[in-house]
Amino acid sequence: MRILSISSLGALMCTAAGLPISETAEHVIVPRTVVLDGQRLVDAKSQLRRGNHRLKAALDHLTAQADSWMNQGPWMVTAKDDPSPNDTIHNYISQAPFFWPNPNSADGCPWREKDGVYNPDSDQYPDRMNANRMFNSTYVLSLAWYYTGKAAYAKHASNIVRTWFLDPMTAMNPNLDHAQLVPCSSLGRSYGIIDFSQEYSAVLDAIAILSTGAPGWTTSNTVAFQDWNHRFLSWLTESSFGKAESSNAAEHGTYANMQITALALFTGNMSLAAATSEFAKKLINSQIIANGSQPKEISHTRSFHYANLNLGAYLRWALVAKKVGVDLIAYKGPQGQSIFEAANFLIPAAVGGQSEWSYEELDFKPYASTDNLDAAADVGFYQAKKVLGKLPPPPGGNIFSLRPAPQQLDSIIKIQ
Repeated sequence: MRILSISSLGALMCTAAGLPISETAEHVIVPRTVVLDGQRLVDAKSQLRRGNHRLKAALDHLTAQADSWMNQGPWMVTAKDDPSPNDTIHNYISQAPFFWPNPNSADGCPWREKDGVYNPDSDQYPDRMNANRMFNSTYVLSLAWYYTGKAAYAKHASNIVRTWFLDPMTAMNPNLDHAQLVPCSSLGRSYGIIDFSQEYSAVLDAIAILSTGAPGWTTSNTVAFQDWNHRFLSWLTESSFGKAESSNAAEHGTYANMQITALALFTGNMSLAAATSEFAKKLINSQIIANGSQPKEISHTRSFHYANLNLGAYLRWALVAKKVGVDLIAYKGPQGQSIFEAANFLIPAAVGGQSEWSYEELDFKPYASTDNLDAAADVGFYQAKKVLGKLPPPPGGNIFSLRPAPQQLDSIIKIQ
């Protein structure tokens, strides 16, 4: 790991500010994060010590979110009452959220898809809701520990991760064979991989942060978590579902390949990380057109949601790809397609609201673009930077400056 020196004067300032002694050490370990830039976390912590007011406001939001998780969890896939359809309670199970029973048949079969219309009965399988709680809580708690030194945050995050992934009594098997099943027709689908691919890379960063010396997280935990992810990556790249999802031409394929890139980097498979990063250029060519629109995404009944969802995958992917020497931010396709053009297409609606959006959107969330435009501005897109002060903050406050990578802010899964 990279080691950076901190001046004696800085240590004295930390002591005077009442920060924990562990935070005043002469050397600091840069988190080996796969999406976030670990050095930027170090820099932000240093700026907080020096009294940066903007970061302090973000820290107040972050710790409020962390506090809200302290009396929740841990969660586990083994909490299900019924292990069916897979005969082992350690397998993850979820139901496709946009499928509904057929009203014209006695048994409801075959189920039919209603694009963008969430079926609350899909929540009968608790794994997806609990996975999203696990993703979000682990990320927020690890960041809150990193910036405050409060041991309780790290210990709770560690317990959540161990329970979901490592404890033999409760651990999830490293596959998604039964994700997004559809009653009457399938016991799982390749589309279900997006249950993880949307947010799981945040957990990888959380573990990189905890691995810098967090109380409650051990070296043996890191080794065991690495092993789980080696097996999960093998399933994603070798199983029929994994191959099908990686070949998907829309947002499912973007997220699947972004997740593989992040996992490859996390597990040390640099050649795979580089190859999948290069593959992103082909997806940019096929998914984004010259005016920045994403035809496959804006064809949905939740068009603004999906356009932001897919853009967020590209912006996160670009941060991972940069670590293996692939520049997706500067890339332009043969028609001028680029990540910046996709961001630019969303700016009018992000600032002006649904009246500035010409496509169907069943549930317009004005803050859906906020993180994406923060991220685009952060990597040099001037048009995004110009409108940052006009964007609505997400629920829970804007914490982008403390974790400068976009997250999906309008998830269909309501976790709190």
